[in-house]
Amino acid sequence: MLKEYRIKRGYSLEKLAELCEISWRNLQRIENGKANVAKFETIKKLIKILEIEDQDILKLIKN
Repeated sequence: MLKEYRIKRGYSLEKLAELCEISWRNLQRIENGKANVAKFETIKKLIKILEIEDQDILKLIKN
């Protein structure tokens, strides 16, 4: 779902990673569900930058 939001908002993987101050590879792992622990600050930045809707935040956390 995170990738869908990124594409919907018009961000490249590299640009969004830059805005979140993480590597694009780390962001790719987060999008693919392979990063078992993302920093809380990174999650907050992603939610804010991508304007993720409240009802979708819990879905992101559960997956």
